[in-house]
Amino acid sequence: MSFEKKIQELGITLPEPPKPVAAYVPGVKVDKYIYTAGQIPFVNGELKYKGKVGAEVSVEEAYEAAKICALNCLSIVKSLAGSLDNVEKIVKVVGFVNSADGFNQQPQVINGASELLGQIFGEAGAHARSAVGVNQLPMDATCEVELIVKLK
Repeated sequence: MSFEKKIQELGITLPEPPKPVAAYVPGVKVDKYIYTAGQIPFVNGELKYKGKVGAEVSVEEAYEAAKICALNCLSIVKSLAGSLDNVEKIVKVVGFVNSADGFNQQPQVINGASELLGQIFGEAGAHARSAVGVNQLPMDATCEVELIVKLK
């Protein structure tokens, strides 16, 4: 099954690629690889999840935020690759979690992105990953996710 059909089957509509909020481009294609800039949980131009996980934001809410970040990354991948069907492999996911003092469940948060990628891409979605706790993110975003993707 094509990845484009799979995303439709899951009832997912990719957003428009988010506009940069600083001096960078949303993604770069080098040879057969796409590197996305870190994406925060923007929905229709508004930050949907703000605050520290383990204080103002629950793990469950942050998990949903990570899914939104991954969808924003995929919209960038699609814009640079022409189609998600041109993806060979999700190589790496890097996730940053705006963490309250003592919060240590960053992997559970970034699972939102990882599990979504697995649903869409199956075995091609199995990836290496970092899930890092930080004391602040731009605009007080709950989390930020970036991807490295190999194209066919």
